[in-house]
Amino acid sequence: MNWVIANWSMIWELTLTHVQLSLPPIILGFLISLPLGWLAHRYRWSRGVLLTVSGILYAIPSLPLFVLMPSLIGTKILDPANVVIALTIYAVALLVRTIADALDAVDAGVRQSAQAVGFSTGQRFWRVEFPLAGPLMLAGIRVVSASTISLLSVGALIGVTNLGYLFTDGYNRQFPIEILTGIVGTVVIAIVFDVLLVLLGRLLMPWTRMSSKGAIRRRRAATEARELATTGGGVA
Repeated sequence: MNWVIANWSMIWELTLTHVQLSLPPIILGFLISLPLGWLAHRYRWSRGVLLTVSGILYAIPSLPLFVLMPSLIGTKILDPANVVIALTIYAVALLVRTIADALDAVDAGVRQSAQAVGFSTGQRFWRVEFPLAGPLMLAGIRVVSASTISLLSVGALIGVTNLGYLFTDGYNRQFPIEILTGIVGTVVIAIVFDVLLVLLGRLLMPWTRMSSKGAIRRRRAATEARELATTGGGVA
């Protein structure tokens, strides 16, 4: 604990850097995946191609991808952009399928009703399909958030500064407290991001709370009905 207190300023600076590098891949990943996921949902010919490519991209090991990035995009080996772009690719690889599946899950009757009242394709997407698919999309973004924050630590192996530095430095010095500090810091960031995403989802999608309360009321009513039936209904 004394080491943590003595090095708090360095730990805090690494934590802020970790947060700053984690945000762009999550945001960019969603913005890029949204049209791709829609294409995979909308057109059968594109679904197989997009989902296959995204699956292949996600299968690429992170460290080789980080090392290859400078030669692919022309950056320097220590440029944080290498890690940000690589993590964005992983985010897209995860989210394309999630968004396509979320849009597939929208009730066909609701979609047809929107079409019947004269909604254009764009209106149907933004006013009907996107809001209804929102909870499943949010679940995918939460997975991407945790994955991105975790994978970012690997960037320390190629010299990109973040909380992963505590892992590499602690390992080289055989100093478990430093390694444990890096692990705890990474987990705390992942939890904070997840809580913020849940709160953002509740703010932007208030209907999910109402549907949850409705489901609870329906389950409670069903339980009461079963208990009434079990006790003989009282009337007979």
